[in-house]
Amino acid sequence: MKKKKLINRLGDELHKRYKLCFDYLKESKDFIWIAIGIFFFFALIGFFVPIPENIQNEIISYFRKLILQTQYYGVWEMMQFLFTNNSGATFVGLFSGFLFGVIPFFNTVLNGFVLGFASAFSVSGNGLVSLLRLLPHGIFELPAVFISLGLGFKFGSFLFFKNPQEKFKEFFIKSMNVYFFVILPLLVIAAVIEGLLIVLSI
Repeated sequence: MKKKKLINRLGDELHKRYKLCFDYLKESKDFIWIAIGIFFFFALIGFFVPIPENIQNEIISYFRKLILQTQYYGVWEMMQFLFTNNSGATFVGLFSGFLFGVIPFFNTVLNGFVLGFASAFSVSGNGLVSLLRLLPHGIFELPAVFISLGLGFKFGSFLFFKNPQEKFKEFFIKSMNVYFFVILPLLVIAAVIEGLLIVLSI
């Protein structure tokens, strides 16, 4: 009986938490759409606009270092690596937003541009079909990234309210809830899928 009550209580608490999360996401949808728009705008620039050779070499060198670092990873190690990197990046993207949203903005621009460049590089070597192979990698990761960056923009807006200290506290608590109950679960799923795809070369 006690076990059933405990399960019911946990279920009620989870329901309450997720309701708060999705209410906040709904409230923040304009900021999330702005993040998506900026991201894909710069992804298109990265894909279609030629960039100086030295910048190309820097980006390619970065990806080569990642490949060398992870080339002998097993599935579990790769999952851990992906989850650690992505959870850290989304945390920074979200909670650095209190600095007028500047860091989330630059993260959005940089991530979009690099994705666009990497896609163009992949297409130049393997054709358009290579983009289809990249799709499974972003199904869960990109929504988590967009949510974190959008909420980072939202976080920075606390300064424009009459009671900025109260808004800071409110946005921080709500962002924490979304980070732990929405973003991290998405990144766990993304790490499992991407880890399997990369290591097993599916």
